[in-house]
Amino acid sequence: MNAPPSPLPRLLLLTDRAQLAKGRGLSATVAECAAAGLGAVLVREHDLAPGAHAALVETLLAVPGLTVLTSRRPHPAAHGLHLAAHQPAPTTGRFGRSCHDAGELARAGAEGAAWATLSPYAASASKPGHGPPVDPGLARLPGAPPVWALGGIDATNAADALRHGAAGVAVMGAVMRAREPAAQVVDLLATLDQEGQR
Repeated sequence: MNAPPSPLPRLLLLTDRAQLAKGRGLSATVAECAAAGLGAVLVREHDLAPGAHAALVETLLAVPGLTVLTSRRPHPAAHGLHLAAHQPAPTTGRFGRSCHDAGELARAGAEGAAWATLSPYAASASKPGHGPPVDPGLARLPGAPPVWALGGIDATNAADALRHGAAGVAVMGAVMRAREPAAQVVDLLATLDQEGQR
């Protein structure tokens, strides 16, 4: 796996083609978002057959300047592998982990994870009823990897995540369900940039 740029981009987009507006293609949508400034994408699409999944990853790897991570299953050319909380750490390659509490963040740090997502940060329309929101201050946990706040993130609360110590935010529904996904990316990046300059 190829190492992504460091530091981590402030905005990570998680894919879910099922949430796209009718007529929108996933690869084209991600490319539009990258042209609008998106720095990283996490390819979920867990239901895709191996060949289709690999083809999607390879298509996105051709998007200039985009860090491409895969969820749960590796791709040799991807910039990293994002693991579910229960998956064992790989013996080689750059990886991150989904975390939901202090114990999981501490484990990710001890394993050498390069990043973690911390969720749910807020109530999420993509996963209604998915646990109570986490303590956002966990992003500052000593020994934890850099954290992307995930779950219920949009332009109204993205800056709050940075103020609580997150390195950035991860979004899915706010972009995937939008009529103009790239415009949502522009708004999110403007919010994050403004907070980062404080």
